[in-house]
Amino acid sequence: MSTTYLGIDIGSSQICAVIAEKDDVGMKVLGAGVSKAQGLKKGVITNIELASKSIKMALSDAKRVAGTHYDKVIVSISGAYTKSVDSNGVVNVPNHDIGIREINRAMQMADHNANIPHEYEKLHVLPYNFKVDEQEHIEDPLGMNGSRLEVQVHIITAQKSSLSNLKKAVKSAGVDIDNIVLGGYASAIATVNEDEKELGVVVIDMGGASCNMVIHSGNSIRYNDFLGVGSSNITNDLSMALHTPLPAAENVKINYGTLHASSSELIELPVLGDENVTHEVSLDIISNVIYARVEETLMILAKTLEDSGFKDQVGAGIVLTGGLTKLEGIRELATAIFDNMPIRLARPKEMEGLFETLRDPGHSTAIGLIMYGGGAFTPYEIDSNKKMRYKDESIEPGKNVQRILEEEDSMKLDEPESVESTKDKLARITDLGQQPKGDNALAKFWHRLTQLF
Repeated sequence: MSTTYLGIDIGSSQICAVIAEKDDVGMKVLGAGVSKAQGLKKGVITNIELASKSIKMALSDAKRVAGTHYDKVIVSISGAYTKSVDSNGVVNVPNHDIGIREINRAMQMADHNANIPHEYEKLHVLPYNFKVDEQEHIEDPLGMNGSRLEVQVHIITAQKSSLSNLKKAVKSAGVDIDNIVLGGYASAIATVNEDEKELGVVVIDMGGASCNMVIHSGNSIRYNDFLGVGSSNITNDLSMALHTPLPAAENVKINYGTLHASSSELIELPVLGDENVTHEVSLDIISNVIYARVEETLMILAKTLEDSGFKDQVGAGIVLTGGLTKLEGIRELATAIFDNMPIRLARPKEMEGLFETLRDPGHSTAIGLIMYGGGAFTPYEIDSNKKMRYKDESIEPGKNVQRILEEEDSMKLDEPESVESTKDKLARITDLGQQPKGDNALAKFWHRLTQLF
């Protein structure tokens, strides 16, 4: 049986829609469409109507190429909307056998304990550490024996108003969202391998008007941040420094952009305000302008990594992806600024049907979205629909995790089931359905006994 996924990456400079099919063999890309992003600024929707038109345009192209409809829709959200907190939850395991239900209970408890501002909504609840009884750093507690399960989680939240605007823009394009995924998380799914996750890795998606940073340590995300600077800032800098229109500055960046020392060769550019007049500009000046902006951006990101407290936990170094990483010389500059940490420039992982255009690092998030839909998320997660996801989702034949969990009665965090059953047992033992009357000593004893449970 196969499922078709639609991933929509709502980026700062472009909208990318990808349709892919997942079956028993693997995932295959069926179609894709790209349109220029309108109604967005630094990853934030500023005009719902324009944003919706851009989404509809990209989606129309993707559907035309794919020639098929989709079952599930996964949409990215910019890190500009988000805040993150850590939380933990503890549950008892009465039968001493830790199954998917016990893991879900622990994660729900951590979710319940989290202190989230009223105007924010949970997007991802990602466990990064389990503890069984006194044994810490359990990678996966499923199937283990223990009487107490504790979990520590990283919770990514998004502004309710921003989520609502995103849903409205996508809905206006004729699409109902099944899942919303942090853009940086999706980029990490598309670019990072298992060894890098285990050693600890920083993923930085350098896009059109923003940079999203995600730190993976162990099996999950431990930290995420956002910087509202991207390749469009380089275009603006060139336009001002060279006194030339923005379209001409963009062409200069694409055709002559480099971080290496350039020659003193001259090129002609139109003058801002009077495009019929041209003036000559040295390529050396162009490379200096680009170098200054990229250096500043990387220095801010290096400071963010330093302040995160996780720099010593990223043995695999830094993975750079996104359109800005196509600049010649960016790897060498990043290596110098990040204190000689290992730097890798990443494109999306290979899969069947992946078009040449989709192999561009600027499409890492879009590819990560369809991979997320196909199950390539962290080992355990509570998603944007508040449903638990599991890496395998085939615990019992013919059932996925959500169906297993839905078969249980809903659990009350404030009064566990075991409390009520203990009281019932006491009532049966004493053959009393209510508190004893007449004998004050017995009444007091009964009251104290029930209060213990």
